Formats: sequence, C-alpha cells, structure tokens
Amino acid sequence: MTSSLRALWPLDPDAAFLNHGSFGACPAAVLEQQAALRARIERQPVDFFVRQLPALLDGAREVLAGFLGADAAGLAFVPNATAGVNTVLASLALAPGDEIVVTDHGYRACTNAALHFAGRAGASVKVARFPFPGATPDAVVAAVLAAVGPRTRLVLIDHVTSQTGLVLPVERLVGALAERGVDTLIDGAHAAGMVPLDLGALGAAYYAGNCHKWLCTPKGSGYLHVREDRRAGLHPLIISHGWSLPEGRQTRFRLEFDWTGTGDPTPYLAVPFAIHYLAGLVAGGWDAIRARNRALALEMRATLMAALGIDTPPASDDMIGALVSLPVSDGDEAELNEALWRDHRVEVAVMAWPSPPRRLIRVAAQLYNGSRDVERLVAGLAALA
Repeated sequence: MTSSLRALWPLDPDAAFLNHGSFGACPAAVLEQQAALRARIERQPVDFFVRQLPALLDGAREVLAGFLGADAAGLAFVPNATAGVNTVLASLALAPGDEIVVTDHGYRACTNAALHFAGRAGASVKVARFPFPGATPDAVVAAVLAAVGPRTRLVLIDHVTSQTGLVLPVERLVGALAERGVDTLIDGAHAAGMVPLDLGALGAAYYAGNCHKWLCTPKGSGYLHVREDRRAGLHPLIISHGWSLPEGRQTRFRLEFDWTGTGDPTPYLAVPFAIHYLAGLVAGGWDAIRARNRALALEMRATLMAALGIDTPPASDDMIGALVSLPVSDGDEAELNEALWRDHRVEVAVMAWPSPPRRLIRVAAQLYNGSRDVERLVAGLAALA
C-alpha cells in the first residue's frame, strides 16, 4: 500500500523522505484543488473577494472546526502556528515583573516571540526543563508547575514538541494551570492530523496550529483557536478595515481576522478538500491514519535504536505520535544532514539539541513512508560512521 500511496505525493521518487515534520508535503490532488481556486480568483477578482470569499471562509472554518472539536466562532485562519503564537503574545497586556513560562523543548521561533514581547513590556520568561532521554508525562507536569509563580501570566507549551517529537500531557497541564489562575497558550503545530483533538474539551485559552503539516494542506494554512472569554481585545498582527467596521452579522473577532489585506486565501480554502481527501485514502479514515503513522513511528524508533546501540527508549510509548527523535553521536548537525542527502538521498531532520555539539536525529512517519525508508537511513548512517 505504501508505494501506491506515495505516488499520490509529487515527492522525489529517488529520495527517502523522512522529514515530513519540517514543512509537510502536499498531495498532488490537493495542489490541483488549490490551483483551481486560484484560477477562480483570477477570473473575477472583485466578485471573488467581495461576494464569494466570506461564505467560502465560513464553510472552510466550519469543516476545520469540526475536525478539531473547536468552536468555529473562535477559530481564525492564520498563516502558521508561529503567527498564531505571535498574535496572542502581541495582544497580551503584560506589565513589568510579569512572567511567561516556556519549556526547554519549545520551538525556537515561539520562544523567541515570548522573549521579544516579554522584554518589550519589562516582563520575563522562565524556562521549565524536563529530561530527554528520560521524559515522562509526570516529569513534564512537575517541571511546568514548578516554574509557575505568583506573577505567571501565561504558559506556552507545545502539544507535540518539534525537536524531541514528544506528545505532551496538555490536558493535565491546562487543568492544573487553570486551578492556579494561569492561562495556557498551546503551540499545536504538529498536532492536527497526528493526534486526536477536541479543543472545546481541552479548554485552553489559546491554541495555535498548522494544517500544512499532518493535514497535508498547502503551505500557509494555520489556525488560532481562542476561548470565548479571551476573544475581546485579541487582535490580528495586521490591523485592517475590521478594526473599525460596525459589528452586525459578524463579530469583532471575525471582522478583524477574516480580512487583514489582500492575500492568497487558497491555502485556507483547500483545507476541507485535504481533510476529506486524506480520510478517503485509508479504510477507517483519520483514526486509521493516525494509528498507522504512530505504529510506523514506533517501528522506525526500534530499528534506529538497534542500529545506534540504544537500549532504552528516550520516552515512554504514550508520548509518541508520528515523530520520533533519538540522540546520535556529537558533531555538526548540518554536515550529517548534508552527507545523508548528498550521498544517500535521505532527507531527515538532524538537529542540535539541547545545544551543540549534542544532536538528535528525528524521523517522521506519514502515509507515503514505509520500513524501507528507515532501512535506507540506517544504511546511510552506517556508511557515514
């Protein structure tokens, strides 16, 4: 089945592509749907943007909200999860002495945003640290809660960590932080399509995510979900007409976020097609896709552990989705990345973590991947060793 599914993606047929986690990969059919939408725009741009687009955005948002278990009224399209995180931080009314808590497994771009906006307000950023290898859900919860103090205004945590590929216990964290009166901003860049989501039940104040990764939509399609009691006073990064338009059929939140200037809305509008298209590729739909990718990720981890001489998994199985990371020998991550691609046509993520020269190798399992991909990686690593 893997070979027939791989043919649906316009990936280099000569490459072992194990790095879906970085930028995703879009099936040809989804790209064709996007192209049709672009052609529709150019046939009559005024008609499209003025008369058609509002209803099309509403329809796309309803489908995505259903998939995420989200409240469509609090769901905004944004270019990517980083933009969503920045949107929340830019609207946060921080005061000198306030704190934002992040983790040492956080995505650099989002940690940078926290440092930037906190620094501008005279606030500070505190880092919660938990081990890897040796990560457990209990260790994550304990580390985050230990970092929370009386001036903590917000905790920014990943749902699935980018470098280490861990599914964090966000349900436990959101509840425990709410008991302390602290809001949670979740960076869910990797979550949609990898793990089951019910954002309404989760109850986080803010949740930012991507569609272009595990939902395989076009690049530039992300979302921000805001709990009802936190929507007032939250503004998009670009202030446009909606800031002063009168509320009527649309709320202020919708007026501001749905139009931030002329751009290409086709990545957002292609989201429903991608969700339905991928669900039809595997019997059992999205539940089966998530289960299949997770099983392959665990198989890949076992294969790599044997090849690297690692006896103990760096995290428990309940923290694995469709990404797995393992420590490799210290060295230059860029050189290893380049050598694997140049000499073996293996595209995989090798990252310095937690800091050079220590490094991790991270593999991703998507529908187009199979056991042969990781076997090719193992052969490449052996040759380079």
